[in-house]
Amino acid sequence: LDRYLMGRQFLVIFIVFIVEMCGAPIEGATLYWLPDWASALFLTSGLAMILFTVQLGKVPSQVTASHCMLDYINNYSALFTVYVALALEWSGILHFSYVIAMIVAKISRKPIETNEPPRTTVKNVFFWLKCAMSGALLGFSLAVTIEALFQ
Repeated sequence: LDRYLMGRQFLVIFIVFIVEMCGAPIEGATLYWLPDWASALFLTSGLAMILFTVQLGKVPSQVTASHCMLDYINNYSALFTVYVALALEWSGILHFSYVIAMIVAKISRKPIETNEPPRTTVKNVFFWLKCAMSGALLGFSLAVTIEALFQ
């Protein structure tokens, strides 16, 4: 379940960013009947797209799923979403979160409880290689973001 949730959360963030980029206003867009401060608040800041994404994309599906869980996931699109989320987690791009969880567990002196059997040597090597790759991707993404913010 943890692996599915990590892949699903990455998928949700990815989709929200794509929707935000697709719905972003063009440079210098204005609504003539809207005051400048309101236009800046809704169009320039992206608040309108955030509200649109949350109202149409997130809230209805979460309300439906909370009332009719089995009916909600009993279709092929939900099965496809599960497989995509599991594939994203298997790819290793999210594995650095396991490293962070291990560090937090060590600091708090609480063991990580799991129902999985201990990893074999081969699985352990692949796990730590995926963690290293994920950490490198995270570091690169952080460097690009900081460079973009301060340019």
